[in-house]
Amino acid sequence: MNERLEKQMAFLLEIDKEKKIKRQTILSDGSRQENDAEHAWHMAIMTYLLSEYANEKIDVLKTMMMVLCHDLVEVYAGDTFAYDEAAKQSQQQREKKAADRLFGLLPEDQNQKIRSLWEEFEEAKTPEALFAHTMDNLQPTMLNAAAGGISWKEWGVHIDQILERNKLTGKGSKDLWNYSYSCLISPNVENGNIKK
Repeated sequence: MNERLEKQMAFLLEIDKEKKIKRQTILSDGSRQENDAEHAWHMAIMTYLLSEYANEKIDVLKTMMMVLCHDLVEVYAGDTFAYDEAAKQSQQQREKKAADRLFGLLPEDQNQKIRSLWEEFEEAKTPEALFAHTMDNLQPTMLNAAAGGISWKEWGVHIDQILERNKLTGKGSKDLWNYSYSCLISPNVENGNIKK
């Protein structure tokens, strides 16, 4: 039996669990919560289509892989809602432990490659990581706005929390941050979906 292939298949089956991880973000039609796999797929397409708005030239394929991989650790660590301050206290520790376990299923060379993409995203220093964070912030904002601010209202989210959450968005793309703020966030502050 091919040991390398067995490890790859084990990893691929394990990450199928990402489809069961529910996020707080509601689909654009307001019908239900999205799952992590849907979130990752959406961001990968967004990365391809919106890469022209990156502040710096990016490796689009690398960035797409980064957005596809960055939440895989939630298979074990669970989703941490952006505005759940209590859960965020243990998020880093839970996700690092999950990364060790999950990426450790892969052959060593692929473990290192996927792990390095995940770590690069977490460090948020490279143009690719910064643009990936832009996608990670823009995607739920877009869906929340389209769904009438359901998640923002349910959690009583304040504009200050959104600004803090989006502190890296403009570093990946000033154009997309300006669009997000003026077309998605500000109207929801004005109509009361986001608290002042």
